Amino acid sequence: MRGNVIDMAVGVIIGGAFGKIVSSLVADVVMPAIGIFVGGVNFKELKWVIKDAVYSADGKELTAAATLNYGNFLQSTFDFIIIAFAIFLFIKFMANLSKKKEEAPEPPAPSKEETLLAEIRDLLKEKR
Repeated sequence: MRGNVIDMAVGVIIGGAFGKIVSSLVADVVMPAIGIFVGGVNFKELKWVIKDAVYSADGKELTAAATLNYGNFLQSTFDFIIIAFAIFLFIKFMANLSKKKEEAPEPPAPSKEETLLAEIRDLLKEKR
């Protein structure tokens, strides 16, 4: 039981670190490339203004604008999908590695001498 708990703890730690790496890949490499293909859009800046900000006469902001930040949601959704896919591939790769380790080669077939000796042994056991 202890070994399984330790394996699980190591998996959680590695998964967290791996998630950060893939998040950085998505945020810093993939999303800017997608933004270029859709016309130079930065997804985190996409929002829908529900109510504009209210300013005083001297230009101070009295009330902040009410916005629906759907771009941030899109960014998080892309992050999740890519991270989930990357972790799926990583786990599948690790499962294949462990499966190969578990598959032991079959022992070679006994030689003719070994087979003959085994038959002699069995006949001697039967006579007793």
